[in-house]
Amino acid sequence: MTAELVRGQNHPLPQVRLEIRISAGVPVLAGATLGDENGTVRGPQLVAHPGAPTLPGVEVSGQAAAEHRLAVDLSAVPEAVHRVGVFLALPIGTTGPLRFGAVPAPHITVHGPDGTEIARYTVSGLDTEAALIALELYRRQGAWKIRAMGQGYAGGLPALFADQGLPEAGMLAAAIHGTTNPGPTAAYVHGTHRANDAARNPYDTPAPEDAPALDTPAPADAPTLGGPIDYSHPRRPRHTAPPSPPPAACPAADGQPAPPVAGDAVGWSMEERLYNQVWGMFEDLARTMAAYRGAVDFADTRQERELDQALADPRARLGDGNAAAREAAQTRRDQLADQARAVLDRDLAQLTAESEVVEPALPPAYARWDSPAWHGYRVPTEPPMALRLGDLHLPESLPLRIPLLVRLPLEHGLWIDSGATAMPEGSFVDSTALRQAAMETAVALAARLLAVHPAGEFAVRVIDPAGAGTRALWPLTGAGVLAAPPATGAAGVMDVLERLTRRVDLVQMAVRGGAAGSLPDDVDTARQLLIVNDFPHGFDDRAITRLRYLADEGPAVGVHLVLVADRADAAAYGPLLDPLWRSLMRLTPAPDEHFADPWVGHAWTYEPALVPVGSRIVEQVLAEVAAALIKHK
Repeated sequence: MTAELVRGQNHPLPQVRLEIRISAGVPVLAGATLGDENGTVRGPQLVAHPGAPTLPGVEVSGQAAAEHRLAVDLSAVPEAVHRVGVFLALPIGTTGPLRFGAVPAPHITVHGPDGTEIARYTVSGLDTEAALIALELYRRQGAWKIRAMGQGYAGGLPALFADQGLPEAGMLAAAIHGTTNPGPTAAYVHGTHRANDAARNPYDTPAPEDAPALDTPAPADAPTLGGPIDYSHPRRPRHTAPPSPPPAACPAADGQPAPPVAGDAVGWSMEERLYNQVWGMFEDLARTMAAYRGAVDFADTRQERELDQALADPRARLGDGNAAAREAAQTRRDQLADQARAVLDRDLAQLTAESEVVEPALPPAYARWDSPAWHGYRVPTEPPMALRLGDLHLPESLPLRIPLLVRLPLEHGLWIDSGATAMPEGSFVDSTALRQAAMETAVALAARLLAVHPAGEFAVRVIDPAGAGTRALWPLTGAGVLAAPPATGAAGVMDVLERLTRRVDLVQMAVRGGAAGSLPDDVDTARQLLIVNDFPHGFDDRAITRLRYLADEGPAVGVHLVLVADRADAAAYGPLLDPLWRSLMRLTPAPDEHFADPWVGHAWTYEPALVPVGSRIVEQVLAEVAAALIKHK
């Protein structure tokens, strides 16, 4: 159970590998100090900060941000270290706030390596403080504990470091601020949630309207804003692009960054590193696209304003002056747009180069069905931390696609849309093809989930009231990997729903009573995936009530839903099904702009993770799964 800490309270740490997540509402600096038994920090080499983000056992982010994730491995810190203090500081030399009393209270959560939340703490009651020690991890009698500190310093980082006995505290604080000065565009550094404004205007503070839009040389008539916008991911290295192999004797020739490497993100295992790297690529693409679109919008707006100003003078409407003004405005607009496109092309080249090395390195749970990772497949002994649902891309970023990874176990059910959508012309010609494709998408997802879990730890059940999905279900039914034959008819629908509802109720009661291991013998303890085809056909009010209950309560106790449905078919139920639809993640069997990203305002195009036409890889994989299930029984 998560511990809700108050200032001064401590709590034992059940494990030594931790992830500390910080949400501050505005860009802040985050770091950690390594102190001895008395809390004294013996030198700057024992301070992890954006200019030196990695120390033994501690890794922090590399720039100011509204949200941070710090990786801590207490078993790897030096033996002389007994206290690890997590500090926050407001950047100086910016237009941002100068005291924590003027910003939302920072919120800190501590998680285990599996994502389980251990403790949380909201640092309230701050006023004039410009820096603070938020948390302290300390060693007591060989065990590690966490203490909610909230110790603030009006004197900022110099006062904080001086209080910890750090020599030359002022010089170190100045160096930290100097390496992370975010300038007036700090709101668009990693983790903030105002980036949707960037799609309209890439500047956070009022600025002259002729300001440059990106980190390219500004036009001669454009004033400087104090520094370029940095849209790169704060916790990922920059790579050259396209990468060219350096001489064998010199891995970083000519002082250039090394070519991209798969698994170079923060994390303890390769799987974690690849997961974080993929999401870092997604965030990089979101940022650079927001910058490009914002720059083009700015260029268009400036062109319109210049034309309005020119035409406001009646004398300019006649003669050659009108044409000259239009041509000059168009030239300046094209110059800014070309500069923005050059930056976008550079960033896309970097991401494409990274994708080319990351994609082949992905494990089966993250890989496409045509990946070599599936050849030589063997049933795993542990479930993965995430699963690939498909790919995401933007119109300007083709052919670059970023894997859509979701953490396991699934927190929400999935709705695979079998109804008409705004698809590219020629994708499908009739509703029958759409429904078939939607069911094939659900089957491919179920096959992947079965394949990446140990034998017996994941089961798939199907409700197909009219038997319309028989052909699409053949890979599962033919391999014999379903927990039971597909349920048909009204009686079959209710039987499956009643069984799963009973399982949810029993597991909930067992967990609340602390007797999770004493379930009846007829209760399948494996995680359950229920696929419902052609919903809501074959469902009466009672069945819909059961399904809504499973959607709400099931994920927490291992019951997950996939509905293959057309929203228009449910119109007869009125608002009854609206809560169910809102609780599901909507997917599509065909490329479509299904994902609205509130972070940057993009509409991402989603493509499902389907099996290539003619490939028999799913049959081969499910044959291995079936053999493992027989041995497991």
